[in-house]
Amino acid sequence: MRLLVSVTSAEEASAALAGGADIIDAKNPLAGALGAVPVEVLREIHAMVAGARLVTAAIGDATDETTIERAAWRFAAAGAALVKVGFAGITSASRIEALIEAVVRGAGAGDPAGVVAVAYADADRVAGLEASAFVDVAARAGAIGVLLDTADKSGPGLRELMRATALARFVAQAHEAGLLVALAGKLTADDLAFVRDAGADIAGVRGAACDGGRTGRVSSERVALLRTLCNRPDLCQGSGDQALFKIAGAAASIGGR
Repeated sequence: MRLLVSVTSAEEASAALAGGADIIDAKNPLAGALGAVPVEVLREIHAMVAGARLVTAAIGDATDETTIERAAWRFAAAGAALVKVGFAGITSASRIEALIEAVVRGAGAGDPAGVVAVAYADADRVAGLEASAFVDVAARAGAIGVLLDTADKSGPGLRELMRATALARFVAQAHEAGLLVALAGKLTADDLAFVRDAGADIAGVRGAACDGGRTGRVSSERVALLRTLCNRPDLCQGSGDQALFKIAGAAASIGGR
């Protein structure tokens, strides 16, 4: 399972890269679950990563085709290999499908990027489409992947919202549709085994990779330990911080990967 770390700057991207993150994701946590960084910041992140890892970017929740298509084009041109887009406030499957198609057009208009459509496990909190109905919509519209996240970062995390069996069904449904599957939503070190057991391709983190929580700063040491947990679920025991420190020795012995 790959580890995606969301960063706000080139400096944080450097820390995530040093810690062994597989994917560097540009996101502004102060602007919501899918807050976008300024395009100039994405360019700086992309330049710093310099092809060493995949760079992705959140572009927010879609509201209309023209705006989101233009945003997808700008972020793809600035270096995002994948753009992530959500649909808070929209429960119509046909409307979401049309919006994803617009993002796909924008992302493919210049320097091509793939589209990851974001469903919310707490869809009831933001009047969104339930995750169980989301996969087929994303596949029909041309997305290459789906991310199941949480919209309300002050509310419960993914593990509290989804039973293991339901999460595994979501992942299997997406894989059967040929989609890449990422899981996020206030994930802690303790949650990585849960996510991996569900069959996810990618685990996405922000707060767990930071000193000071979601709005803190990415720590290379935390990223390295989280990266180890992606491959060593047997070490996920105790509280998040306890688990991180518990595997410090293992991280050193197996190179953090």
